[in-house]
Amino acid sequence: MYPPHLLIPMREDLTSVGFEELTTADDVVNTMENAEGTTLVVVNSVCGCAAGAARPGVKAALAASPVKPDKMVTVFAGGDLEATAKMREYFLPYPPSSPAIGIFKDGDLVHFIERHHIEGRSAQMIAQHLEMALEEFCTPANA
Repeated sequence: MYPPHLLIPMREDLTSVGFEELTTADDVVNTMENAEGTTLVVVNSVCGCAAGAARPGVKAALAASPVKPDKMVTVFAGGDLEATAKMREYFLPYPPSSPAIGIFKDGDLVHFIERHHIEGRSAQMIAQHLEMALEEFCTPANA
C-alpha cells in the first residue's frame, strides 16, 4: 500500500473532473447495487500508464463526448485495497487489472478496458476508444 499523501495528486486528477472516490468495500457495494443508468468506473493506479494514458484519456473523452455517464466513480489500486478488491468482483470474469476502465449499465458491465488495452497506447487513443464506448452505452443529455 502506498503512503496516502503520495496519492493525493493522482486521486485529484479524477475527482477534479467529477469522479467520486469509493474508498471502502461498503462504498462500492452501495454504489454498484443501487446503480441506475450508466456508471463509469476507473481503477486508478500509480503506474506510468495510468498517469500518461488512462487518466488523461478518460478526461479527454469526457471533455469531447457529447454523451456522459450518469455516475463516475473511482477506486485506487494500492491505496484503497478493500474497495479495489470489491470493485474487481464486479468486473468478473475479467482478471484484476490496474489501471482499468469499466462502463456499467443498470449495474451490468457492458464495456471493459483492461491494462493491456492501455499500456503502450497514447492518451488520445484511450480517449477515442472510451468516447466511442460512451456514445454506444450512454444516453445523450438531450434525449
